[in-house]
Amino acid sequence: MVFARWCAVVGTALSVLLAIPGPPSQAEPRLPAVADPAPPEQDPFYRPPAELIGAQRPGGILAARPVTIANQAPGALDAEAWQISYRSNNSADQPIAAVATLLKPPAANGKLVSLHAAEDSTGLFCAPSYTVRRSMGAGLVDGQIDPLRSAAALLAQGWTVVVPDHQGPNSAFAHGPLAARIALDGIRAAERFGPLGLPGPDTEVAMWGYSGGSVPTLHGAESRSSYAPEVNLVGVVSGGTDVDLEALSLAANKGPGAGLVAAAIIGLAREEPELDAYLRANATPTGRRLLDAKDSGCVLYQAATEPFLDIDSLVQGGLLHTPVLRAVFDRTRMGKSVPDAPVFLYHATADWLVPIGPADALAAAYCRDPAARVTYIRDHASEHLTLNTLAEQSVVAWLRDRFAGIPVANGCAVADVGSIALGR
Repeated sequence: MVFARWCAVVGTALSVLLAIPGPPSQAEPRLPAVADPAPPEQDPFYRPPAELIGAQRPGGILAARPVTIANQAPGALDAEAWQISYRSNNSADQPIAAVATLLKPPAANGKLVSLHAAEDSTGLFCAPSYTVRRSMGAGLVDGQIDPLRSAAALLAQGWTVVVPDHQGPNSAFAHGPLAARIALDGIRAAERFGPLGLPGPDTEVAMWGYSGGSVPTLHGAESRSSYAPEVNLVGVVSGGTDVDLEALSLAANKGPGAGLVAAAIIGLAREEPELDAYLRANATPTGRRLLDAKDSGCVLYQAATEPFLDIDSLVQGGLLHTPVLRAVFDRTRMGKSVPDAPVFLYHATADWLVPIGPADALAAAYCRDPAARVTYIRDHASEHLTLNTLAEQSVVAWLRDRFAGIPVANGCAVADVGSIALGR
């Protein structure tokens, strides 16, 4: 039964993905529709002068502009919207510019949620800040999914929302230490942005991400105390968590998620010069073709391009067990510290893209710390593509309790449920 459902889901997803036209090449720039905003590659907002970036502290605002959210049905999001460019740091502690989208509901109550989209892309035109300013149809033509999924549910609670472009200016897909800093600095910048009316560092903050959005969420929660100790983090929610990219890559190889994982390795190389040099120096003819094909594409194209790829075929002698890649996998593995805020994890036991085993191991590792406060839901009725939507009501209820100040006792609660949609 589980295998049949898995095949049906994968087949449906792949048939949709494969029906989408190919991504634009760098040699032939994508022609935007009339009235489309300039893509990030051509928008100075995304590339402020280096001296301006370096003069700010992390989270310092470099520029701001009001925007219109165009990828939603009319009236779907009742919020004022801005975008900010702000200073962050890359994983080598060098200053970079990052961008985030800010949403303020009419009855804002001073609470803030950092909502992390599964960008999962290698093109800057796939960033949430650009996708939200284009029509839903235009985003799908680009190959990008809606980065504001669940935003309406958060805004309805009176919570202000910040959506960072957590892959950074080089689209470093899957690089957790980088994404964590961009997300934490996005929170700092939101707190400093006057029109939001937030109470500064005293703002109660939550973080939420699913799948690729889990990367900034849990890496951010694990590093908050060292990188941004003033951020008042009251709750962390992560689903379909990308705990261990090595385990994920080995499990996905030659399977339906292999094309997406290959794009993640390219994304990691954007932030890891040694890995980038290794890929370029040792690529096979197949590897060179795919590195070019996947160099600038959004998530749906990445998944549809060579979905059953042998990832080892990208370089001479095989890639997945090479020391340079394994070192990157180690640097980007979750579980190096235990978040000091309450954590809500949820995962489908039948997840065909992100296996549940590493999530089980992460929860167990957190729970070995007597100070940990972890709720972990293992869902038996869902799979990777459906779980986040079904979990929305439970997530919002859990976040509502955190913002209401309801304490979470030390310890761990692990539950196996038929469906998270039936309540937590």
